[in-house]
Amino acid sequence: PILTFAIKNNFLVIGDSIGKLYLVDTISGKLIWSKINPNPFNSQIKIYKNKIYAIDINNILRCFSMKDGKELWKFKSENTFLKSNKRNSLALDNGTVFFNNSLGDITAVSADNGKLIWQTPTQSSDIYENAFGLIMSDLVIDSEDIIFSNNRNEFFSLNRNNGLLNWKQNINSNTRPVYHENLIFTFSNEGYFFILDKKSGKIIRSTSVFNSFKQKKRNKIKPIGFILGKEKIILSTNNGRLLIININDGRVDKILKISNEKVSRPFVFNKSIILVKNNSVIRLN
Repeated sequence: PILTFAIKNNFLVIGDSIGKLYLVDTISGKLIWSKINPNPFNSQIKIYKNKIYAIDINNILRCFSMKDGKELWKFKSENTFLKSNKRNSLALDNGTVFFNNSLGDITAVSADNGKLIWQTPTQSSDIYENAFGLIMSDLVIDSEDIIFSNNRNEFFSLNRNNGLLNWKQNINSNTRPVYHENLIFTFSNEGYFFILDKKSGKIIRSTSVFNSFKQKKRNKIKPIGFILGKEKIILSTNNGRLLIININDGRVDKILKISNEKVSRPFVFNKSIILVKNNSVIRLN
């Protein structure tokens, strides 16, 4: 099974791809409770006010009590016959749960009772049969907007209060984008580093960062995820490389070989960079 984690205080919530949900004490390692869901989970897991939120493979958002694992409510979005392995995204802010389903619909519901606030489709109904191939980035929220992109050359900005479209840009990416002040940073699946204006969606700069790789290998390399520093961006790739990129000009300053296989999006912990690959965790200064 594929595991997904969320942590609050000294408690770890674990959901898996065969429909099980667990609560574990992180100090003692003791299993507090476990529950079985009718369907496998296929999303991130979020915790808010002692409630657990997860989406299952039938595009149902479920809310569970953190105390005993009891299901408190569920919200059904449109289902598909073909099931995708792509993990759906969940985001919580100010008492609202935002999530996408495998059809590309973006939905906002109340975190307390699951009541629908708004729902916005991003894909036309005539391509629902092709939903299996749709891969979306994580949803990223700020005080006004929600941004996300997909592997169909679409980058969206929606109003977080009503789901209306602010703007749409042609960028082919399923990498999690990042806000910074009035700018948005992202990487396309083809290895281009984009900087966009947050309000208008206008592309301020686009720079190729895969030019250092041989042409034959370049088409097989994909960005996995990145973190934003004051002057540098650190990008991981599916061929086990870590690219150190200068924000000011988009130039690649250094390429580190971490592995010969896919590594995770980088994380920062105690002034160190943490990467995960198959069967190991890597820490870099």
